[in-house]
Amino acid sequence: MDEVEERHLRARYALGMPTFTPKPSDVTRAWHVVDADGLVLGRMASEVARLLRGKHKPMFAPHVDTGDFVVVVNASKVALGGDKRSTKLAYRHSGYPGGLKSRTYTEIMATSPEVAVRAAVRGMLPKGPLGRQMIKKLKVYTGPQHPHVAQLPQPRPLAHTASRQQG
Repeated sequence: MDEVEERHLRARYALGMPTFTPKPSDVTRAWHVVDADGLVLGRMASEVARLLRGKHKPMFAPHVDTGDFVVVVNASKVALGGDKRSTKLAYRHSGYPGGLKSRTYTEIMATSPEVAVRAAVRGMLPKGPLGRQMIKKLKVYTGPQHPHVAQLPQPRPLAHTASRQQG
């Protein structure tokens, strides 16, 4: 090996490899179905947020939306750990003085459980335009049926997030 070649190799390895940044056109999106029956809300939400962000892919970049679509079914059968169903509160504010309202998760799960699942996942996504883009890929349904059969979603088992009371 001559001196020029050696200098070139030394310079190349000193700089390292260039960083790969995925472009939005490079991203291929898959569809996943998560059955929330018996899963703990927070544990399930963190796994769903991971899929929405694309952290399970080798091309993940924190500033690009590389995630997949996620369909959550049976949101009404999601479990909350401990006594959270009756003690945990969800707050909203109208923007006016005295406009703070609160509801327990018992009330929320009785009326609209998909709101509870969506709020849990939204809290685990980035804040700002990127997070708002990612949350649009989440589809939540109360029962076992969903209208996304044409997209051929693959079932995504999350057995490690199941409630301890069930087994």
